[in-house]
Amino acid sequence: MTTLSERISQSAFDDSRLRVVLLLDLYDGAQNQFLEVYEDLHKHVSSVPGHIRDELCQSIENPSQWLITSEWESAPRFLAWVNSEEHVASVQPLHGCVRDTRSLRFSVLRETGRDHGPGAAAAFSPGPSAATPFSTAAAAVSASADGPDRARGRLQVAPRRGDGVVRHALTFTVKPGSESVVAELLSGYASPEAQVDENTRLRRTSLFMHGNRVVRALEVEGDLLAALRHVAQQPGVRALEEAINPYLEQDRDLSDPGSARNFFTRAALPAVHHVAAGGGDGAELGRHALFYPAKKGCGTELARLLAAQDEAAVDDATSPIVASTVFQRDDIVVRLLDLRGPHDARPALTLGVEGGHKAAVLARLLDSAKDGVPTTHQEISRFLERSEMRLITDRRSPARA
Repeated sequence: MTTLSERISQSAFDDSRLRVVLLLDLYDGAQNQFLEVYEDLHKHVSSVPGHIRDELCQSIENPSQWLITSEWESAPRFLAWVNSEEHVASVQPLHGCVRDTRSLRFSVLRETGRDHGPGAAAAFSPGPSAATPFSTAAAAVSASADGPDRARGRLQVAPRRGDGVVRHALTFTVKPGSESVVAELLSGYASPEAQVDENTRLRRTSLFMHGNRVVRALEVEGDLLAALRHVAQQPGVRALEEAINPYLEQDRDLSDPGSARNFFTRAALPAVHHVAAGGGDGAELGRHALFYPAKKGCGTELARLLAAQDEAAVDDATSPIVASTVFQRDDIVVRLLDLRGPHDARPALTLGVEGGHKAAVLARLLDSAKDGVPTTHQEISRFLERSEMRLITDRRSPARA
């Protein structure tokens, strides 16, 4: 029987198949244009590594509403595609015929029906439910891995326990020399209203900088898209965005929907892993962020390394790590930590290299590890200091009444 782990967890790294659901609302009279765009897009996506299949569906109640479902071998395969410049260019024609979209992403946990009888169930056996996704990745591979279902990937090992919070981040760079001005602007803006609607509220916003890179991490209870739209409409946030425009390395015009959409698409920094011990959201915890610029093509492997350590760390009663979120886009990796006590009490654990040969692996994956592998306590502490991002502001919304 499948059981639910007690820890809070979210991960793109369990290597299970991914189902992506895209809801679309078309402009009136745009159906033919949309179908032409879809055919071109489908031909292009079908050659992307990791893509399995698509389905195009039309609502039987409102013909202007459409649904595209796509299946992928794993979440990292999909994220590599959706975060690419190639994807940004390929979906551009959709914006001329689609009024609104909503994307949902699910890992596949179970399959039932005529095509998934006892043989299929055995082929995708989830394995022991008490183990973590990382320790069971090899054991849960299909016993018939050489059969026709191999390319379809495997099922999620076990259900995960959530906390009702969606985590997301945005990142962008500012012009060198403007860091202090931008930091002052980011620390002094008026906070948006926390309550978005009856089902959605902003829970926490944390802003960090590392050199000229800005990272804004959001925690939302409810609908992330509704929250992002709500924040964008707040007068204080709009004033802040206009104030930092002259300092951005990537030009944007927020009055132009296309320019704004392209900027925030490229700025998206998805949460690929989150784990928390549970019950550790108190004010006594310190929030820290570490920046890991990976070597070209090594971002996913680096994020996996950090995620695996944090899985073990939150299960250790002596560990200062109470919660961890790993954000990754291409070769940019940011790790957000909620720590009990000083962040440098166990610098190797905080950096993500405690035990074994992890420091050597990290140095191999990092673009910034020019001084070689940190081995001594002092070297690891210096490495940690260079990786730590500067906290600009950390704002929590008042608890619900």
